[in-house]
Amino acid sequence: MDGAARGERGLYITLSETEIELREGAESHGWSLSDAIKIYELVPPESLLDEQQQQSLLYSSDLELGETTKRIFDAMEEAKPDRVVLDSLSEIRLLAQSSLRYRRQILALKHYFSKHKATVLMLDDMTTETNDKTVHSVAHGVIRLEQLSPDYGAERRRLRVMKYRGRRYRGGFHDCVIDTGGVRVFPRLVAAEHKTDFKRSTSPSGNVALDALLGGGIQRGSSTLVLGPAGTGKSVLVLSFALAAIRRGERAAMFIFDEELGLLFDRAKKLGIDMPASVEDGMLMIEQVDAAEMTPGEFSQRVRDCVETFGARTVVVDSLNGFQAAMPQEQALILHMHELLQYLNRQGASTFLTVAQHGLVGDMKSPVDVTYLADTVILLRYFEATGRVRRAISVVKKRTGSHEDTIREYWIGETGMSLGEPLDNFQGVLRGVPSLISEGAAAAEQSLDE
Repeated sequence: MDGAARGERGLYITLSETEIELREGAESHGWSLSDAIKIYELVPPESLLDEQQQQSLLYSSDLELGETTKRIFDAMEEAKPDRVVLDSLSEIRLLAQSSLRYRRQILALKHYFSKHKATVLMLDDMTTETNDKTVHSVAHGVIRLEQLSPDYGAERRRLRVMKYRGRRYRGGFHDCVIDTGGVRVFPRLVAAEHKTDFKRSTSPSGNVALDALLGGGIQRGSSTLVLGPAGTGKSVLVLSFALAAIRRGERAAMFIFDEELGLLFDRAKKLGIDMPASVEDGMLMIEQVDAAEMTPGEFSQRVRDCVETFGARTVVVDSLNGFQAAMPQEQALILHMHELLQYLNRQGASTFLTVAQHGLVGDMKSPVDVTYLADTVILLRYFEATGRVRRAISVVKKRTGSHEDTIREYWIGETGMSLGEPLDNFQGVLRGVPSLISEGAAAAEQSLDE
């Protein structure tokens, strides 16, 4: 179809499907095959369909293979196409019956097509019992399509360019999906190919106490990881940074894995944040991601689109637990996040990730450790004091500048997040069960710090 749009003639030789089936398949994608595309349905001769004429002596595999090849050549001479599809090689392999004859037949087809200067795409459904790769050395390029079936969720499709003579190509697996309108491929993201110049300024959150804890704010082009158990306010914290970016006149994008958007809008509204209004104004793009239906490659492409097309300078991924559910292996998650964060950093976008840790108090466990990837790590904790469950916040890492090493208590109220003074008289807050420090111990600890 692309060749027809360029004024080239196309020939589709089908040995497995009928012309009606092919045209119905094209119509299901909204395609109308033009006169420039000819479908040649190569079916057995009528004598082969007649039971009385099916004699092994007369219609041996040699004769069938020779007749099939001759009819392909005749169709080529009649159509004189620029682009040819041969669907599929399985029938030719069955007629050849041996690897040697099959290879010789493919070589004959290759030389014939090369003489006519046609671009040929040969399909192989790989249904034979033996995985015959003799045609791989004959073809200029080999593209392998695969379909994976996870334990839950939709099937995953991917492709890999195994060979391409005379061309530099991107190796490895690339996710792809079949939608109405064709196949969409999401090339594997390589952050080193995307680098832009931008000013590394500091972006505040709008919360004076929080900015003081962060040493003034978050630097543009850096990534921030917010760790904490469920209910500590991770979403509220990253939402405050997105809201601050919108107030500065910058666009923000949020990818929500865990929470239903209607519930998120209601919670934000109670905190004085009108998210639907920001969406209508074109300053906020928010998308609810179904991890069971989206591949990691497609997610990376959507993030790229929101940065390159929408112009977002603040990107929120809430949470990484949901993104992990879309990954077949944890190691693949680390590699995906490494490339994605490096890409966003080089584009000058500030990225905020949340990770829900297992447990509520005590020894916290993360489903995946990405703390070394993030430039800034903010730790949220529950702790018990005077018969109440309280929350504490601290910054444990910041590559891009200095920050407070204190632990502060915080509250989430009608105006959002409010931070209190440093918890100087407690010890063991991050473990969840703090103890009150005596005045003598506090003085000794203060002198040690000095």
